[in-house]
Amino acid sequence: MEQKRKDNIKIIECPRDAMQGIREFIPTEVKVNYLNTLLSVGFDTIDCGSFVSPKAIPQMADTGEVIKKLSIRNAKSKLLTIVANKRGAVDSSHYDEVHYLGYPLSLSETFQQRNTNKSIAAAFDDIEFIQNLCAKSRKVLVCYISMGFGNPYGDPYDMGYVGEFVKRLAELEVKVISLADTIGVSNIENITYLFNSVIPAFPHIEFGAHLHSHPVSAREKIEAAYKAGCRRFDGAIRGFGGCPMANDSLVGNIATETIIDYFESNDISLPLNKENFSKAMKLAGEVFPA
Repeated sequence: MEQKRKDNIKIIECPRDAMQGIREFIPTEVKVNYLNTLLSVGFDTIDCGSFVSPKAIPQMADTGEVIKKLSIRNAKSKLLTIVANKRGAVDSSHYDEVHYLGYPLSLSETFQQRNTNKSIAAAFDDIEFIQNLCAKSRKVLVCYISMGFGNPYGDPYDMGYVGEFVKRLAELEVKVISLADTIGVSNIENITYLFNSVIPAFPHIEFGAHLHSHPVSAREKIEAAYKAGCRRFDGAIRGFGGCPMANDSLVGNIATETIIDYFESNDISLPLNKENFSKAMKLAGEVFPA
């Protein structure tokens, strides 16, 4: 039997992204049970919740309670929470269980206002504060460059803007940046161009792909990002989720099982527990509405 090769692929499972747009509140214990199952799979990171206004995202109002109930003692996965302002970052920093703070930065002024109720200039001020906070609290800031592949709001967009934003984040010593396709407009060409542009130019930064996609084009997008050097991939089991602040029909996340299948079919090993992943797949059908 041919041995699969290791390529240090990181899969970030995003139940927070999958849950946040669901109107009916998912009970805390249901979330805890699902997240504990995900923790048993062996993903690099679990995007487990967000410290944002409960008025904006009611589904995430219990994030702190959820985190305290997770069985992380023997888990290999790191926890990530999304924050949208300084107060949320401070709240998240108090949880020793959290390793990453994720901040949504947008290339679109309109979407930055919709998503975080502030300008891009104010968002960079937040990022500087959060980066300093992370250094003090021994956490790592992950910046998501949303609308990274285009936007529907009529704001100026050019793929060169991505490099400009990355340069500004690099000056703030941000070490992890995920290029996010919030509305599902990425394609082979722009994925290839952007990752081929930023990865060689900023070798000290870890770049990730957070892509929303219709299932029919998901696999080719994964392949394009991988061939362009990306080794960090966000997904959500069964492709659930989408941004409730975006002006779209909640184009889903790329399904985690599609990411796994792509790498395994290309003989690239992933350090995942297949039996526990199957349990998580089954449980997702109970947690999320059909």
